[in-house]
Amino acid sequence: MDIDFIINVLYAMIRTGTPLLIVALGELVCERSGVLNLGQEGMMLVGAVCGFIVAATTGSLFLGVLAAMLAGCLMALLFGLVALGLSATQVATGLALTILGAGLSAFIGESFVGQTVQGFKALPIPLLSEIPLLGPLLFNHDVLVYLSFGLFAGVIWFLRSTRAGLMLKAIGETPESATAVGLPVMRVRYLAVLFGGAMAGLAGGYLSLAYTPLWAEGMTAGRGWIALALVVFASWRAERVMFGAYLFGLASILHLIVQGMGVSISSNLLAMLPYVVTILVLVLLSSDKARVRLYAPMSLGKPFHRTQ
Repeated sequence: MDIDFIINVLYAMIRTGTPLLIVALGELVCERSGVLNLGQEGMMLVGAVCGFIVAATTGSLFLGVLAAMLAGCLMALLFGLVALGLSATQVATGLALTILGAGLSAFIGESFVGQTVQGFKALPIPLLSEIPLLGPLLFNHDVLVYLSFGLFAGVIWFLRSTRAGLMLKAIGETPESATAVGLPVMRVRYLAVLFGGAMAGLAGGYLSLAYTPLWAEGMTAGRGWIALALVVFASWRAERVMFGAYLFGLASILHLIVQGMGVSISSNLLAMLPYVVTILVLVLLSSDKARVRLYAPMSLGKPFHRTQ
């Protein structure tokens, strides 16, 4: 196994794990505000189909990305109006959003099934892409992968170093105390939900405009559900979210590695491996239950009433 083969595997791992990283970062921020949105899969699907349709009809990939994020935001707004505005059960509302997204994406994308677009191409960064080993691995991706790197750093900075981030976490812990000191609980939660929706839409757009630039019904293949599990098992920490996302990416391309080594394994078994490996490793990482409870937002999934 030479060094070029290893670099190619790691390169493919980053590309495959990127949509999971993006959607999981959005859900991480949403849950740190105390809101549990289980509709990530539905929002990803609607973002993927809307981004693809706009890109295919206008010829602009960047308009497609904006459309994908806007579609995710609109779906998230619907969730916010029902779960936050009407104090409906967040779990049931999120599940309904996933079902709605699956059906809606299949309906509006029916006439585009199987069509392709010229997706985002790799954009090597001058000088940096020529660094041995790291250059081809980190600085030879399309613009959406670079954006995911920036989002990862931005989320860490926001949660650890900004007043707004501290406010978000305080609201996720004890919204009653937060509102008592004058913090805008509902406004912050709405913004966190919308950010999560935009990231889910962007992740869907990455799938249909960069990773596999086409539209196929159900093309997210359960990544929204994996992202939800990832955030919990990662103990609501962005570093672990990135690790889990890329681990999923590595497991997803395992069949290429195995085939490259000349080993023959059932395709059904290989298709199952990404989900099994990711869940097993993350369960091991979160085996310390006391530590998981320590990081979990105390008000996660609980409705908030200002009159309380």
